[in-house]
Amino acid sequence: MPTVIHRTREELEEQRARLLEEVRMSYEELRERAETYSLSMDDLLVWHTIEGIDYLLEG
Repeated sequence: MPTVIHRTREELEEQRARLLEEVRMSYEELRERAETYSLSMDDLLVWHTIEGIDYLLEG
């Protein structure tokens, strides 16, 4: 059986902000570096997590 994690909008926004702080980049800088394939593996994982959070926040 799959595991489901429930998060509030506020929790997702806080997680997103923490992730950006951890990589010490703005969203724009992280996105630009992702577009040019110039992220470390750890930063790329953060980028993918932020993309997922943004998808959830849009819905």
